[in-house]
Amino acid sequence: MKLMAIVLAAGQGKRMKSKLYKVLHPVVGKPMVGHVVDTLQHIEVTQTVVVVGFGAEAVKGYLGDRAQYALQEQQLGTGHAVLQTKDLLGEEEGMTVVICGDTPLITAATLQETIKLHQQSGAAATILTAKLGEPQGYGRIIRGEDGRVARIVEQKDCTAEEAAVQEINTGTYIFDNRKMFKALASVTNKNVQNEYYLTDVIGIMTSAGEVVQGYCMADPAESIGVNDRVALSEAEQLFKARINREHMLNGVTIIDPINTYIEKDVTIGADTVLLPGTILRGNTQIGELCTIGPQTEIIDSTIRDEVTIKQSVLQDAYVDSETSVGPFAYLRPGAKLGKQVKVGDFVEIKNATLGEGTKVSHLSYVGDAVVGTNVNIGCGAITVNYDGFNKNLTEIGNDAFIGSNVNLIAPVKIGDGAYVVAGTTITHNVNEGDLSIARVRQENKAGYADKIKARMKAKKENKGR
Repeated sequence: MKLMAIVLAAGQGKRMKSKLYKVLHPVVGKPMVGHVVDTLQHIEVTQTVVVVGFGAEAVKGYLGDRAQYALQEQQLGTGHAVLQTKDLLGEEEGMTVVICGDTPLITAATLQETIKLHQQSGAAATILTAKLGEPQGYGRIIRGEDGRVARIVEQKDCTAEEAAVQEINTGTYIFDNRKMFKALASVTNKNVQNEYYLTDVIGIMTSAGEVVQGYCMADPAESIGVNDRVALSEAEQLFKARINREHMLNGVTIIDPINTYIEKDVTIGADTVLLPGTILRGNTQIGELCTIGPQTEIIDSTIRDEVTIKQSVLQDAYVDSETSVGPFAYLRPGAKLGKQVKVGDFVEIKNATLGEGTKVSHLSYVGDAVVGTNVNIGCGAITVNYDGFNKNLTEIGNDAFIGSNVNLIAPVKIGDGAYVVAGTTITHNVNEGDLSIARVRQENKAGYADKIKARMKAKKENKGR
């Protein structure tokens, strides 16, 4: 049976008090509507239609061809929003998931269980529900003696008995697609808000003798809909805890989960240890037996096995196995470190490849460079890659030695096994096996320091008069 989905994402989200369209606010690094569409893909929805209104172009720009779009020009209620998809879905046979774009915590497993109940019971509609200790403000699920849903009663319409019911409507549904559109044709806007409510479809279906089921989710936290910054923060914390728990159950040690931030698309191998203050973002991949942190941020990078990274920042970088980085290193986009490389404190690597066994231990900048294997780059060495107009390449061969405070003025090549003496500024290629030194000859002037000091002292005395 065909499985379709309608994502309701047309609301402005005034309570967010933001220039950013509500469903594009990120939770653990990804816009809320992105989480919802990801979840629908995991349950193998074959056709997804996102209903857009305010911020339509921004939503389309983010989701691209992952969905089709229906425009709700006037915000006339949830039933009206679903009706805007009629031209795309109205004639289709199958099941349709209707879900809000601001519910990032709903899981694929929960939706799959809801669909399973829907199919097994032959329901026309199945409501995803939750039980809350304090259900104030939510529509209550009223079930009949047979356990099926008899009706949904909004908070303002509840009797005292109905208000005591803790099972609430989460706003997510599974519908028989044809029956949904048939019922929508009968929905009116004769209410205080003059809006067309999707919940009215449930009453229409039950009145017609259709089966309406309710699936109560195991974890009510999944039901959170984000309407303001407070709820956004709650969703962030809940999602963060869920991600951390999944990694720990998969064999990752997180020393301080409260102070560890991992975005959804990050992968981490078993027996890796994350120390406090670790932030892993984007499409970062970390191998096994690594130690990451403390106070380390890694973005869209690949880290192989048995790597140690401490108190450093990496973005769009690649680090091969048994390599160490930090403390206080900065690997910028295009940094590629081979096996058993050492990048130490206050080292910056940008658009550069370092071969196996190479060491850049401290206080150096390597940018726009290709460095061979087993190279030693001393303290304060710099590849001078920018001439004010263009970035130029530095090439350093295998087993070369670059002394402290060396400037390599690119474009330049240092051959295999070459030795560049400390304090040298290189402007021409150094051949294989050569030693290069370029220093001004040292000259000591006897007593000159005392003369300078006396002169400076006299100037200060004259100013004080």
